[in-house]
Amino acid sequence: MFVVLFAVVMGAAHYYVWRRTVRDTTGPGRARRVGTWVVVGLYALLMAGLATNWPVFAWPGYVWLACAFYLALLFGALEIPRVLLNRTARRTTPVPAGPVAEEVSTTGEAPSRRLFIARTLAVASGAATAGVVGYGMTQALGDPVVKRVPVLLDKLDPRLSGYRVAVVSDIHLGPLLGRAHTERIVRMINEQQVDLVAIVGDLVDGTVAELGEAAAPLRDLVSTHGSFFVTGNHEYFAGAEPWLAELDRLGVHPLRNERVRVERAGAGFDLAGVNDVNGRAFDDGPDFARALAGRDARDPVVLLAHQPVQAREAAKHGVDLQLSGHTHGGQMFPFHLAVDLQQPVRGGLANVDGTQVYTSNGAGFWGPPVRVGAPPDITVVELHHNFARR
Repeated sequence: MFVVLFAVVMGAAHYYVWRRTVRDTTGPGRARRVGTWVVVGLYALLMAGLATNWPVFAWPGYVWLACAFYLALLFGALEIPRVLLNRTARRTTPVPAGPVAEEVSTTGEAPSRRLFIARTLAVASGAATAGVVGYGMTQALGDPVVKRVPVLLDKLDPRLSGYRVAVVSDIHLGPLLGRAHTERIVRMINEQQVDLVAIVGDLVDGTVAELGEAAAPLRDLVSTHGSFFVTGNHEYFAGAEPWLAELDRLGVHPLRNERVRVERAGAGFDLAGVNDVNGRAFDDGPDFARALAGRDARDPVVLLAHQPVQAREAAKHGVDLQLSGHTHGGQMFPFHLAVDLQQPVRGGLANVDGTQVYTSNGAGFWGPPVRVGAPPDITVVELHHNFARR
């Protein structure tokens, strides 16, 4: 259903882009035919990339997806100016003979004027799209930003103040991101010398057979109390059980609706993890009661949960801090607006029903290798005792 819906939506978008870049800017003839086949070919390339995940198709196909999206968005924003400019056009030059004469409108607009307007808007939109997508690619493919976020917890023992958790999400190993991407993330996390590493879902877009070698550098993660993982929605698409076994073999410990005790200097807190909500379709959904029941409520609990929306249930179980991902920070503006309709937190630290929630932008990307307004990140969350509440 997703592929069918995507094909229909992108087909409509490509038709719109074709009208504004080809039909409106050319007369009947060879140029229009060539332009039409170029747009059809780009649509086919995009669908081939989605269907096969082969890099030879995926790279150009997904880059074109970003271009088609921003072209359609810009042309839509320019519809009113285009209509106004065409309405004010006057027939100030003779109508030329030949194919262009067929473009004369019933309003009496000069074809040369209409073509000039259409071509100007097409060139301007194309240049703006190239600039936005080019900038977005440098953001998506560059080093993630290292953020440092202090979090105050009322229940945290003062002896644990300064405890550092590296949070990374949405690494999205797949046809566009491989072993070098993992190696970079591992290197950047190790440079922070943290106490614990939390990988909060959407590590992969493929099977262990396809991407096991790309994930292998995770075995080199270094921290005081180890590395932990919870499933994201993409793990279920790729085959969650084999991946959970592979991560455990690499020394990254899955938390499947369970918790562990973390202690330092005679003080401690609970680290819990719940499965992603999409696991319900695979009889492996989140179980907050199982993960959190029976703990000492006097100690704080830090919960790993892929989606920020899970914080509403976490709050009912007295979770002090939830660490999440999933949103990509919107990845490509203006998708930020859609994320805000689905999730209580798009990015950063917020409060949901009394539970603090930190949401990472993620260290990778899904689909287009483009990020606009949401750079990738790795976050070091520092836990501190809230002395002001004593």
